[in-house]
Amino acid sequence: MKYSNIIKLIRTQLEMTQKEFADIIGVSFATVNRWENGRCEPTQIAINTIKNLCLEKGIDYAEFEHKNKIVTSNEIVTLYHGSKSGINGKIKPISRDKCDFGKGFYMGTDKSQPLTLICNYDNPKLYTLELNLSGLKILDVEVGLDWAMLVAYNRGKMDDAKDTDIYKRIAKMAENCDVIVGYIANDRMFVVLDRFFNGDITDVALINSLSALKLGKQYVAITQKACNQIRIIEEKILDQSFREKLKTISEDNRATGIRLADEICRNYRREGKFFDEILAEGKSI
Repeated sequence: MKYSNIIKLIRTQLEMTQKEFADIIGVSFATVNRWENGRCEPTQIAINTIKNLCLEKGIDYAEFEHKNKIVTSNEIVTLYHGSKSGINGKIKPISRDKCDFGKGFYMGTDKSQPLTLICNYDNPKLYTLELNLSGLKILDVEVGLDWAMLVAYNRGKMDDAKDTDIYKRIAKMAENCDVIVGYIANDRMFVVLDRFFNGDITDVALINSLSALKLGKQYVAITQKACNQIRIIEEKILDQSFREKLKTISEDNRATGIRLADEICRNYRREGKFFDEILAEGKSI
């Protein structure tokens, strides 16, 4: 299945450069370039984003599919959610406001992600879920500076920069979206992110740390529409002995991750820009 031709045709019809097309669908210029050159194919999330863009611009995506014999893949993904006491009633986007991508219902692509978050509670439960992505508007944030700035925005780290262009751009990234897909700022990355926000390390050090730590992705349903398309497949109660093992694994992973990040930050301490410099460059004129 090749998307190189279809993406180039859609971008051309929109009269956009690869950079403009990349910005509007939330990926890097290099990613669009690789798609069009056939070196890699877009994820299902990216395809959904392109479909949404076509719908907004009055372009018939199905016509391009037919002409290029593109067959779309299954839009149902299997995900995992950890709860300290269990899901009661309807699934809702009701997490804390200051989470990575704001208030929503958070799900991971791997069981280990939610497990380490709930192992310290007495009666935690692990849920296996299915999310039907059809009809949802999705933002897929690649690992990099925009990802870090979106996390900074949602954690309130950019509140003092509300008059800047970069604040306004980041604030609009997930506007009208139902689902945000992005890398997890877990306990290993939390320390590195705070060091970036506090001005201790540069963006280059941060991005290289992100790449080295190989964080998994999380899907966040931020609207009730998206939550309504989540189905519980399995509910599992975690016993005490298993929770104790998870605590040890979580602590070991955190220590290893921080050591690796520290080494990377030292290697790149003289390259890139600091958080306050990035905000200063984005000030409105």
